[in-house]
Amino acid sequence: MDLEKKDNNSMIIKYQNTDNVVKDICSIIESARNYAYKSVNIALVERNWFIGYRIAEEELKGENRADYGTEIIKKLSKELNEEYRKGFDYRNLYYYLKFYKMFPNILNTTCSKSNILLSWSHYRTLLQVEDVKAREWYAKETAEQTWSVRTLQRNISSQYYYRLLKSQVKEPVIQEMREKNKEQYLMNKLEFIKNPLIAEFLGFSLEDTYTETELETSIINNLQKFLMELRKRICFC
Repeated sequence: MDLEKKDNNSMIIKYQNTDNVVKDICSIIESARNYAYKSVNIALVERNWFIGYRIAEEELKGENRADYGTEIIKKLSKELNEEYRKGFDYRNLYYYLKFYKMFPNILNTTCSKSNILLSWSHYRTLLQVEDVKAREWYAKETAEQTWSVRTLQRNISSQYYYRLLKSQVKEPVIQEMREKNKEQYLMNKLEFIKNPLIAEFLGFSLEDTYTETELETSIINNLQKFLMELRKRICFC
């Protein structure tokens, strides 16, 4: 019996019986982990983009006043931290606004399409790259090569894009980069889920301790309800 996801309302687990019970259960666990990781990441990136989008809309009322955006963010930070206790300080809100401005097309509000390929940590790292072509190249390479955040940061800091651009023979530059980034390119999923930012985003108390199994079970059990509630809150356009 094969059980696969057919549409948005079907099961989240892709399962195929191989007559090996251990292999099958491992496949089920990995499928659930992957779904939880991708869904939480997409929800977080969407939230931050929409927050930036809404702040940018509010900025337009300032009629190009240089200090109006700063005033908005300061006020929002105060009120949101009173409502949610933490997570919305001035710096974070500024990042969300900058994220929207640097990646305006990552979401299409008119047709509900998403081009989210990276984690929020990746996108936040990319915000330091002011050159549009370089930023787009780093984003593309990160997605295709599954660079970790650490690898991405190291490549940005070492001017990898510009060194490749100027090199007539590119292979030595590429090989050097690989040698200096020997850690796994793919970010560890459990580290992402256990990140304090993610735990806070999901409503977990940072003072509590969770085993890996408890954390994954809690995420999976509450993910559909969580995402539906998030959609309701950000559907303002």
